[in-house]
Amino acid sequence: MIPNRTILVTLTAALLTMSLEGRTWTDAATGRTIEADFLGLQDGKVALKRVDGQEFELPLAKLSAADQDFVREQAASGVSTGQASEDSWPGWRGPNRDDLSPATGLLKSWPKEGPELLWTFEDGGKGYSSPAIVGDRLYFTGSRDGKALVICLDASSGKELWNAPIGDDPEDGYNTKWGSGPRGAPTISDGLVFAITANGELACLSATDGKLRWRRNFVDDFGGKVPSWGYAESPLVDGDKVIVTPGGKDGAIAALDKSTGKELWRSKDLHDDAQYASIVVVEAGGKRQYVQLFMKNVAGVDSETGELLWEAPWNDGRTAVIPTPVVNGDQVYITSGYGAGSMLLQVTADSAKELWKNKVMKNHHGGVLLVDGHLYGFSDGGGLTCQSLETGERVWNEKGQGIQKGTVHYADGMLYCIDEHEGSVFLVEASPKAYKEHGRFPMPRETKLREGTQGKVWTHPVVLNGRLYLRDQDLLFCYDVGAR
Repeated sequence: MIPNRTILVTLTAALLTMSLEGRTWTDAATGRTIEADFLGLQDGKVALKRVDGQEFELPLAKLSAADQDFVREQAASGVSTGQASEDSWPGWRGPNRDDLSPATGLLKSWPKEGPELLWTFEDGGKGYSSPAIVGDRLYFTGSRDGKALVICLDASSGKELWNAPIGDDPEDGYNTKWGSGPRGAPTISDGLVFAITANGELACLSATDGKLRWRRNFVDDFGGKVPSWGYAESPLVDGDKVIVTPGGKDGAIAALDKSTGKELWRSKDLHDDAQYASIVVVEAGGKRQYVQLFMKNVAGVDSETGELLWEAPWNDGRTAVIPTPVVNGDQVYITSGYGAGSMLLQVTADSAKELWKNKVMKNHHGGVLLVDGHLYGFSDGGGLTCQSLETGERVWNEKGQGIQKGTVHYADGMLYCIDEHEGSVFLVEASPKAYKEHGRFPMPRETKLREGTQGKVWTHPVVLNGRLYLRDQDLLFCYDVGAR
């Protein structure tokens, strides 16, 4: 509903006189902009709120196509602000990239047969993308017939709403013995979808219908080099910027205008080739930074300019570094597999100090998350492991059949784990006291798309709104995990 206190102003007058904080709105005819928060949509008029609290309306038809998409998407999903709601999962590892779901009121144990299966989708194509969920729409990437796609489903029913190509997936340019298809998850922001193919094509689409807004290529446009197993990054959207890692001598990290794809800056003093991790945001020493993990170092760059602020050596990195860094205030935790281990850094505005480093956690690619001062993830050779953030010491670990290697996700006091070999899903207390399992079930069936490859069940699970979403290539499953 639009408040009765709404002050009507013309679009032209508003765009000429206001310069305020909030989402940036654009006049389709003149290109002039205004900044304000979104309140709602009624009778073809968009209700906005300035930072000083003043509310006003603008005709929806006079706004840019991207603004109109954003308004319709938010209105359809019931979101009344320009930010993701607390029941949204807008991209890789969630809104904070920490893999901590906001879901509550969930089952604390599962019956022997597992929770109730609500729906199955069978045409997800090849790939390892986890889902992004905003409102009642679920987005992921997959490839069909040599084309990489963003696929949009109704999250409640599993019905396909649309699919849109974002590039080719010719199964060359990266090592295909592990399986083809896009690796990274899409990111949803302001009614737009941002997604990357394994060959480094970055596309921006309308979240409403998949219409292409713009496209860039990491190799052709930025001088990047496709990593051995394909680009696996999930794009970071921060305000009006899209932050990605094409890698290369022209600057490993790039910031692009979210609306147009225009390059805003490159991190010109950072020349590393892209690996497989995704960028995180760190606030330290009064400086907003983007932090990325490369093969032999981890680095922080200024969010406004791309200037290199600091580098810290990661000499143990080898073959591939994959897990997304974990942020705890001004601390950054990194880990990688192939015998590398883990490290904790203390970050300032222009430096990073090593606090500890060891081989307790050697996480290949299943991810690590932080809950109440303790890190949880699968360590190569050690199985599911609990590690103290403060000291780096092992608190407990559990390994063996079905608990050897996989992915981990957190919701409502519990860890949702998948064993990558057998595809079993199991529920574990997120507690430093001990490993305690509260149920396990197999996925209903195994995809045939991994036949002839060395790929495993690598897609990370997501829990949101009482539902557990799982994927094995073309097969997506949705389970009811809400407590009755």
